[in-house]
Amino acid sequence: MPRTAMVVTDMLNPYQHRDAEQLQQGVEPIVPRLAELIGRARKRDDVDLIYVNDNYGDFAATRDDLVARALEGARPDLIEPIVPPADCAFLPKVRHSAFFGTSLEYLLRQRDVRTVLLAGQVTEQCVLYSALDAYIREFSIMVPPDCVAAIHEDLGRAALRMMERNMSAEIVQARDCLAQRSLPARSQAR
Repeated sequence: MPRTAMVVTDMLNPYQHRDAEQLQQGVEPIVPRLAELIGRARKRDDVDLIYVNDNYGDFAATRDDLVARALEGARPDLIEPIVPPADCAFLPKVRHSAFFGTSLEYLLRQRDVRTVLLAGQVTEQCVLYSALDAYIREFSIMVPPDCVAAIHEDLGRAALRMMERNMSAEIVQARDCLAQRSLPARSQAR
């Protein structure tokens, strides 16, 4: 049976970088909805929960290290509700796309994933580039706009529009993601 993977991107952030304050403003409203969507994903047998997170240049950093740094950072309140469960896949990354230099594609193919549900930050950067990489690998894409955060609101809206128009992404609110309706099948015609 084709599966869906919910890929949570770069949510373990210590918020100690340029644009951090601006990004936090975009992250604050998505955390409750994202935490709820993660909870629903965990209850579904046909959904794999996968975290992909920047390692911030520390190639020895483990999942626990990245969680600890984020919790010790400027906004632990944005981290606590979405800490990755111990039983979900966790892949460190070094560039914008969740696919670049990671084993994400291999993992998705091994689990017969057809649809990638992208959530996290930053909409106009890592989410957009991950969507493009998912699209060129012929995965269907879902993006809940209320579970992604932008640094620049206008660029975030433009990125969502690009994903929808150019990558056939289904832009759907979190409440409608992983509903009991069937998830989108892999599109044969692009």
